[in-house]
Amino acid sequence: MILDEYRRQDRVHAGSLIISVLGDAVMPRGGRVWLGSLIRLLEPLGLNERLVRTAVFRLVRDEWLTSERSGRRTDYLLTPSGEQRIDEASRLIYAAAMPQWDRRWRLIVTVGELCAKDRDRLRKALLWHGFGSLNSDCFVHPSVDLIAVFDALVAEGLGGLRDRLKPLIAADAALGMAASDAAMVRSAWDLEQLADTYRDFVARYRPVLGQLRDGGFETADETAFLLRVLLIHDYRRLLLRDPSLPGVLLPPDWPGQKARLLCSELYRRLLVASERHLDACLQLADGVIPEASVRLHERFRDTDLLALPA
Repeated sequence: MILDEYRRQDRVHAGSLIISVLGDAVMPRGGRVWLGSLIRLLEPLGLNERLVRTAVFRLVRDEWLTSERSGRRTDYLLTPSGEQRIDEASRLIYAAAMPQWDRRWRLIVTVGELCAKDRDRLRKALLWHGFGSLNSDCFVHPSVDLIAVFDALVAEGLGGLRDRLKPLIAADAALGMAASDAAMVRSAWDLEQLADTYRDFVARYRPVLGQLRDGGFETADETAFLLRVLLIHDYRRLLLRDPSLPGVLLPPDWPGQKARLLCSELYRRLLVASERHLDACLQLADGVIPEASVRLHERFRDTDLLALPA
């Protein structure tokens, strides 16, 4: 089973898993959690107290989290930049439709020389926001909001580079012998590798969905929560590699949509039981159990109009 496979891993990336839990389970309940609750929630996945404490310390150091004392206990809550990054990821995770395209390309071009350290930081940040790289000085995306990207770069500590970056919006001149949009995509992104990872995701989670559809096993509340955590964790990591290209720029039979439908149905089948587990186990430092926002149940709602074949 998926849970057993995860526990058998030699190396667990606790910080990444905690970010997934914060975005999916903690944000709808106010964006803060007592460290003891976080340890309790993650222990069944093989993360011991020391590992969780170390990962949380690093997230504070990296300005994802900040802490607040409440008596002898400590709550951890997302920083503004941490919230922004999770909000961006959430819009991708829980949406249903691929973005529409206005047939214009968004480019960010570096002006002048950047030192190697700044160039590497910029490249990593823009790739995280879905940009492809045509060369070391030109980054491209078909539909991203350039203003939001520049705001994010500031929040991520790259504001000092703004006067070295030129944002552009380019329309296709439609010259007969020019490179095609498909050629642009092939140059900027490795979509075949991404397609393989989507197929692996579907192969991994389809049996779980099949068992739930058939009533093959009853999911205890804790099991439902743990499956939900790993589902969103794996799907989030997939989307971090996905530039969210409009459908018209993707190859035929793109497996990303099948993965989205599977994730949507499985998530909604696990949601009620997993929320009961959070009601029982997620507390703040003062002992209060934060309530989930009603907006939680709007996640993946638009995909009800679609159907994943059995």
